[in-house]
Amino acid sequence: MNQPLYTIPGAPAEASVAAPLSGAPPARTVAEVLRESQVESVMDELDRDLVGLAPVKQRIRDIAALLVIDKLRLNLGLAAQSPSLHMSFTGNPGTGKTTVAMRMAQILHRLGYVRKGHLIAVTRDDLVGQYIGHTAPKTREVLKKAMGGVLFIDEAYYLYRPENERDYGQEAIEILLQVMENQRDDLVVILAGYRDRMDTFFKSNPGLSSRIAHHLDFPDYPHGELLAIGDRMLADMHYRFGPGGREAFGEYLTLRLAQPHFANARSVRNALDRMRLRQASRLFADREREFTREDLTTLAPSDIRASRVFSDAQS
Repeated sequence: MNQPLYTIPGAPAEASVAAPLSGAPPARTVAEVLRESQVESVMDELDRDLVGLAPVKQRIRDIAALLVIDKLRLNLGLAAQSPSLHMSFTGNPGTGKTTVAMRMAQILHRLGYVRKGHLIAVTRDDLVGQYIGHTAPKTREVLKKAMGGVLFIDEAYYLYRPENERDYGQEAIEILLQVMENQRDDLVVILAGYRDRMDTFFKSNPGLSSRIAHHLDFPDYPHGELLAIGDRMLADMHYRFGPGGREAFGEYLTLRLAQPHFANARSVRNALDRMRLRQASRLFADREREFTREDLTTLAPSDIRASRVFSDAQS
């Protein structure tokens, strides 16, 4: 039997789906597995954390269902090995890819498919060195930290730069391929980035593509969902829109969506932060006033309409 080229310490080369704790009767129903793992609470958190993304959430539920059924199969002696769970998340910035990856790590941990359930998020700079002999130890160190959980590689296509013959990204890919295959029972890898660039990346690296079992596409948020995201973000920050404020923010989103470089929820958060700055400057100017709770938590329409987005639209 061929030995793996790269083995990361702390992870078995092969493993089965986690068996029930000794002394406890094995689960026989879906309800029992869900009750023991409490995985449904993670799904509920995903629904609360993210607006929309119905196809993505359904795919995560389907994967969770597969893992639950595999546990029942194991209890009857039917399952031999964990399924491949490496994934590709494609979509524009701010569409919730990292948040879903975090919840996926929790689901896998609660169902016994990874030991720790933590998420390690990295980019090319964390894996690829700048000189000969630098890439392998960097990549192995990241993989060692990620073992027992999920490794999330954002903008994964930057690992491959065929136009630069002195680039060391291919070495990181080769190590990654070995670990994804030989230690897939103790590590789940999620590759993320823009859809068109990821398609090109997979065509150039068929070995990676063949190891990806699940491809999830994260769509851009429509106007109504962006408005709901803004509501949730403000509530989390203990702010609210004053009279006419939500309507003004809706107009802001309409104008901002027509401009380039819009990053979905990320742009919404940035916009709200700037609105809070304007509110703070407005209140700061009234130095002798004793502010109420409502004063300190309310964004007025003027805090929103002062955005350059409105003046650009008029010019």
